[in-house]
Amino acid sequence: MRDLEGGQGRLEQAVAQYERGAALRRHCERLLAEAEQKVQAIVETPNGPTLRDAG
Repeated sequence: MRDLEGGQGRLEQAVAQYERGAALRRHCERLLAEAEQKVQAIVETPNGPTLRDAG
């Protein structure tokens, strides 16, 4: 982005980098949501933590 602001970069390259960043953000948010679901599925039992039944 600094290159673009300084007049050194190309708009096409900046747009491509933005799109890649947006795709990476979506990917990371999806992984985080999956991890949060797994953590929420953990329940404490007398034998220690275990995963809740999916049914």
